[in-house]
Amino acid sequence: MNDFFRKHRLRVAGLIVGALGGLLYYYFVGCGTGSCPITANPWRMMIYGAVLGVLIFDIFTKTETKENDGKKK
Repeated sequence: MNDFFRKHRLRVAGLIVGALGGLLYYYFVGCGTGSCPITANPWRMMIYGAVLGVLIFDIFTKTETKENDGKKK
């Protein structure tokens, strides 16, 4: 379990920060009339924020490259 969090710590942080950001956006901006499909419901806004947070934080993850043992194709 600790290996998972060590490997995906930026994605988990993006999930938490995005969900919190979505909740804050709903609370402070939101939709007064209730006709907005995403921002009218706090759960939808938190999910939307969490997805965006994961995508944005995923930009900063390092990818491991595999070497091909010196062989050229």
